[in-house]
Amino acid sequence: MKSYDAVVIGGGPAGITAAMYLARSACSVLMCEQLAPGGQVLMTDFLENYPGHPKGVKGYELADLFIAHLENLPVDRVVGAADSVTGPAGKFITRCAGHEYAGKTVLACTGARHRALGLEREDELIGRGVSYCALCDGNFFRGQTVAVVGGGNSALEEALYLSKIAGKVYLIHRREMFRGSKIFLDRLKGTANVAILPDTIIAELHGDSSLTGLTLRNVRSGLEQRLPIDGLFVYVGIEPATDFLPAELQRDAQGFILTDVEMRTSIPGIFAAGDTRSKLCRQVITAAGDGATAAQAAFIFLEQL
Repeated sequence: MKSYDAVVIGGGPAGITAAMYLARSACSVLMCEQLAPGGQVLMTDFLENYPGHPKGVKGYELADLFIAHLENLPVDRVVGAADSVTGPAGKFITRCAGHEYAGKTVLACTGARHRALGLEREDELIGRGVSYCALCDGNFFRGQTVAVVGGGNSALEEALYLSKIAGKVYLIHRREMFRGSKIFLDRLKGTANVAILPDTIIAELHGDSSLTGLTLRNVRSGLEQRLPIDGLFVYVGIEPATDFLPAELQRDAQGFILTDVEMRTSIPGIFAAGDTRSKLCRQVITAAGDGATAAQAAFIFLEQL
């Protein structure tokens, strides 16, 4: 079994930054990534608020720039999901893609995944009209009628993206007020093929082999209506991808990892960075900052071993 100074789990902005900083500090590093490097950035069409790109940047372009930082650095990479992290500080064993890797420290940078609505038949309609990624699946609904459910920036941004592809876009939110940025909401209000449905929830999904419509319920009046649609894009929050970490690791009520300002968790030698940890702002820029901080804290921990 090969041993490393640090095992970085996750290849998004936090994981890539952490691996880069550790490798530049002459640490031996393994980075485990479940899918392609870049993480959630790859599912983002366009970023307008990342410093250094005043005209904006495509998500995949930014991901390519991130991973380019590792090309000339001695970072071993393995593709696969992390199954478990066991052992004491300095002797952690990470099981990933059916193999075990020893690491003196572990940096959890696995981010978060989209939360489902929890409706009956939602799972069986995934890929048959129900999606959690407009960038991935939006093109399948070119010229058709779709709905986006959610009230945060992800929902607003993806509704804007879909308005350029679909014939009609309904934005459904259970409250009157939106959590997302006003600049995105104003753009949606000024887009001809977008209809905003506040104070509304989805009560039922319709369709046999594929999604054909929704039953909507107004939360104030209780009145229901049937809305024929071809596609539904769900953005109702996120949940952390932390199942592989020790159960005794302290988490908040939603399951996000609790850390101090240096990204140290309740278990010495395990650090958390990016969207997987409990914090206020979950953005690409904050994930990268977390990764740099976690790497520096891990380096100090390694020196103290």
